[in-house]
Amino acid sequence: MPYTEEEGGRINNFAAEPKMYTSKPPTTTEKRNYIIGGIVALALVTGVLFVAFSVS
Repeated sequence: MPYTEEEGGRINNFAAEPKMYTSKPPTTTEKRNYIIGGIVALALVTGVLFVAFSVS
């Protein structure tokens, strides 16, 4: 575990840092899947709201 020692003899512990990486932009297929998922989610929310209003 990485640590530093301060002037008074106190030890200061630090968490292990995760390995860093850069993200890649989404591919065309991933973009299409995000759009389809958004449409399905919107249809589900709209359907739930329709049922809630029609029941009340």
